[in-house]
Amino acid sequence: MTMIKHFINGVETAGAGDRSQPVYNPATGAVSAQLRLANRADLDATVAAAKVAAEKWGDFSLAKRTAVLFRFRELVASHVDELAALVTAEHGKVISDAKGEIGRGLEVIEFACGIPTLLKGEYSDQVSTGIDVFSFREPLGVVAGITPFNFPVMVPLWMAPMAIATGNAFILKPSERDPSASMLLAKLWKQAGLPDGVFQVLHGDKETVDGLLTHPDVDGISFVGSTPIAQYVHETATRHGKRVQALGGAKNHAIIMPDADLDNAADHLAAAA
Repeated sequence: MTMIKHFINGVETAGAGDRSQPVYNPATGAVSAQLRLANRADLDATVAAAKVAAEKWGDFSLAKRTAVLFRFRELVASHVDELAALVTAEHGKVISDAKGEIGRGLEVIEFACGIPTLLKGEYSDQVSTGIDVFSFREPLGVVAGITPFNFPVMVPLWMAPMAIATGNAFILKPSERDPSASMLLAKLWKQAGLPDGVFQVLHGDKETVDGLLTHPDVDGISFVGSTPIAQYVHETATRHGKRVQALGGAKNHAIIMPDADLDNAADHLAAAA
């Protein structure tokens, strides 16, 4: 039986936790793997590695960061079939749908490749007599992404490339139901030349989520999922002084105008659902 491990500080590791849970093939209902679940020691080790890595990565030049991002983009593009197969095997969506979500993730990687322009600050001369005003952008430090079951590649790629391009270390806590794609992404980041500790994958349940929301060395949280959990994430993490992005309850709502092509609109709404 395959054991899916964590990806901590550049290597796959079973961690210190002794708990695991099954991962199922939704097409057959059969158990396809066992997933290691993190304990507090694993969480602390991951955050500690991220903190050290963030201090170094944040000092990398924008040219060196974007070189890694360009290489990562090419690696993801060359592994679309493998990523899609992992998504289908654990999530259940068809291959064409899985490839579609990877394409949406690639768009964000490509956007992140333009980070030198996006990170430019501002300077205003003589806003008052003898006073100039300037602004500049700095990394937060350690940020974590908690991602949902329904898009195991697209949503992590919404978060990680932007966080990493802007000089942060990123910890991914993917859904326990389809974790394998996240592990392949971690390997591709490493192959692209990303320093160890800048991108890590920590598997777990509510215990791990709560640990990330409350850990003093985690500076920001990004979440996608249901509305009740988004509210819980926002309340808990902000109470512990973190910047939070909590996206919940996305239902792809739309307003159909009187002059719309109703058949076309209905087809696209059904596809979106």
